[in-house]
Amino acid sequence: MHRLPEKGIAWEALERQMQAAKAQDVDWVHGRAAVYIHYAGEDVLEVAKKAYLMFFSENGLGLRAFHSLATFEREVVGMGLSLLNGGNDGRGAMTTGGTESIFLAVKAARDWAHRTRPVAGTPEILLARTAHPAFDKAAHFLGLGTVRVPVGPDFTADVAAMRRAVTPRTVMVVGSAPAYPHGVVDPITDLAALAAEANLWMHVDACVGGYIAPFARKLGAPIADFDFAVPGVTSISADLHKYGYTAKGASTLFFRDVDAFGFMAYDFDNWPRGRYLTNTLVGTRAGGAIAAAWAVMNYLGEAGYLRVTERILATRRAYEDGLVRLGLKVWGRPELGILAYGSERHDIQAIGERLASKGWLVGYLTEPMGIHLMLNLTHEPVVDAYLADVAWAMETAGTVAGTARTATY
Repeated sequence: MHRLPEKGIAWEALERQMQAAKAQDVDWVHGRAAVYIHYAGEDVLEVAKKAYLMFFSENGLGLRAFHSLATFEREVVGMGLSLLNGGNDGRGAMTTGGTESIFLAVKAARDWAHRTRPVAGTPEILLARTAHPAFDKAAHFLGLGTVRVPVGPDFTADVAAMRRAVTPRTVMVVGSAPAYPHGVVDPITDLAALAAEANLWMHVDACVGGYIAPFARKLGAPIADFDFAVPGVTSISADLHKYGYTAKGASTLFFRDVDAFGFMAYDFDNWPRGRYLTNTLVGTRAGGAIAAAWAVMNYLGEAGYLRVTERILATRRAYEDGLVRLGLKVWGRPELGILAYGSERHDIQAIGERLASKGWLVGYLTEPMGIHLMLNLTHEPVVDAYLADVAWAMETAGTVAGTARTATY
């Protein structure tokens, strides 16, 4: 048990302790972590830090006190909607991360169904096996069930199988853009058509892709429609602190119209303090995260996001090409910043363990066995070093396929 010190410790001593503790962390600055970090350059990081500190003490719960944060959030939401074809009727709010955005989308779908099409028994969410676990977490807390459907051979949602899985208890359909395991985009247009036919809430989980896919499309990447341009899409989650490159934690949840947006909020007034209304699950929100999102989006602008996206797509292609040259297989057809690779001959766990011995933080895929990468600009200069270490790992790992262990998310 670690006790509170009897006397305070000077900052200089604390700083030394913290630097020593940080020395044990993965060296993400030099591209050793292909998860958790989204980096678009030192200048962008500095803007986020300065903006965050300017509003370090302000509270996003109190927008009537902090008009600055209210303005920042409104404009961030507006910029996000414009990227995702939200139209004049679109609405949304900032949240603290993708899990909260997904939680609130599930809450909105549940409340919508309760009001407009109540079901007998436990309402259910229909989603592909590759959809994010946050949907199951939300269902657990909100009293819903989930029905996960196997994906097709390209690892995208199998629309025909999902259609067969619809029951009278289904209230929500989920598609991913992209799905986190393989980095592929589900057929959102077909899923949304299915949802519309059955009068279901259609949510697109673009937590990873929401702030990179629009720019990839502008650069010519053949990414199918996935946003509010698709009829039938009701809500979209998109993380600012991923490929928006803003400070953690910041995400956005968008709705097609005012009516759908109305199901996001929690409204309560049965206590002495009066009305308590929040659009979010949390009450207090870090003002710094809201301010940093606004600052980074304005600092980069469309030109900046296009420039960074172009480099990330090129980096992903360099990894893909190099891995294929080594005789490995890239699973599916990755379209943005995520890729997963494996082999039908080599022991992937052994390869991963050898990469870890070289200082790489390894994330595993289990279906099929593989190694998972989510790339940013820190990976651009280390492509050759990573591929060289993969080649060395393959030489020493053996050719008997093993069972990839699951790395905690």
